[in-house]
Amino acid sequence: MRLFAADALLPTGWASDVLIEWNADGTLTGVRPQSRQDQTSGVPRAAGPVLPGLPNLHSHAFQRAFAGLAEYRATHDDSFWSWRERMYGFANAVTPEQLDAIATWLFVEMLEGGYTAVCEFHYLHHALDGRPYADAATLATTIAAAAARTGIGLTMLPVLYQQGGFGGAAPVDGQRRFVQSTEDLLRLVGALSADAAIPRVGLALHSLRAVSAEALRDAVQGMASIDRTAPIHVHVAEQIREVEDCLAWSGQRPVEWLLDHVPVNVRWCLVHATHMTVEESKRAAETGAVAGLCPTTEANLGDGLFDIDAWWRGEGRWGVGSDSHVTVNAADELRLLEYSQRLRLQRRNVIASVVHPNVATMLTLGAVAGGAAASGRPIGGLAPGQRADLVVLDAAHPTIAGLPAAEALDAHVFASHRRSAVSSVIAGGRTVVAQGRHPRHEEAAAAFVRARAELLATPGGGV
Repeated sequence: MRLFAADALLPTGWASDVLIEWNADGTLTGVRPQSRQDQTSGVPRAAGPVLPGLPNLHSHAFQRAFAGLAEYRATHDDSFWSWRERMYGFANAVTPEQLDAIATWLFVEMLEGGYTAVCEFHYLHHALDGRPYADAATLATTIAAAAARTGIGLTMLPVLYQQGGFGGAAPVDGQRRFVQSTEDLLRLVGALSADAAIPRVGLALHSLRAVSAEALRDAVQGMASIDRTAPIHVHVAEQIREVEDCLAWSGQRPVEWLLDHVPVNVRWCLVHATHMTVEESKRAAETGAVAGLCPTTEANLGDGLFDIDAWWRGEGRWGVGSDSHVTVNAADELRLLEYSQRLRLQRRNVIASVVHPNVATMLTLGAVAGGAAASGRPIGGLAPGQRADLVVLDAAHPTIAGLPAAEALDAHVFASHRRSAVSSVIAGGRTVVAQGRHPRHEEAAAAFVRARAELLATPGGGV
């Protein structure tokens, strides 16, 4: 199981004449730059530059069927909070069969778009009436089956969700499928962790507004008794109103409160973390936690702009996710991250360095490293011991044809115009996309369209 790449993006940067080798378990055993012709005789040639597969560190799979269905103004001050109410109607209509179709198509889209792994922030737990399924893992294992079927790597993050707002506000009816006790959530985590079909299981705390201080502490301690190395994710400081409500409740801003009350460390992913002071950014970055940035969703919801300069002052790590899946393409997510910083700072080529002056190279390496940490899996790039997750670009694609590797990646990210230059994708050593298409593309797309139509026809599920 070998592949020769004229150009490949390694963790240290671009390398030429790279022989890439992996074993039957899908683990890279050799990555050899400057390989001689006699070493590569008979080895398949990559169709273009080879990139590390990108981890998608934040996903709510069911929301893919809702994407694009809330783009009308119901009130003059339409916001995340009004979007959330419409989303609840959709969430409370999804059946396991429909979720299977939605997730399968979503994961096909991710793979075709350059993602090779996903962290599923899973809070859709219960049956339509809000009561637990006889098997509490019904919807989680539905997601896991879709991941296995398509070949994408999975980190399953069952979500603790208990209250409707800061200070113990009662949950609303729209949240009925999300809410459960800390004990039940930890039992679910334990059951999923014992499932050999799921590559990695961690813990997600929905947000400080949805989890009490006591429950947060108990959940983190309980997770340690199951797996002390598991990743822990939390939504935090996504919206200005969330910051204001947290200040009213505790006298502190969300990230400030979290850092003062919880042992945040390298296992944590702070999803969004949009509204932080410079001091909060520095403190949070210095813990080693990953900032989970979701630029297309944050733009769609009007969340605000992350301050990556402040984050870098603490040498912070970051990765990207597609979150609500209004866009499912790794290059699009990276492009909007860079563009958001250009708009914020009114300058160009922000996410770059002396070592990596090409923006797309810096974006890709940063997102792979941070995404791997947030996933809790060995998917940190093209190096021995990491999973064989590779994305091969098509050197003949008009967007990148004739360009040197670093400029080809820049063109792929910044000049694709939604025409992806991805040729093939290997995930865990298996080819899951060839000539730009996943083998399940047609059937998965048709099943998704049927499931969405059913949901829109369901009372309460339409928008």
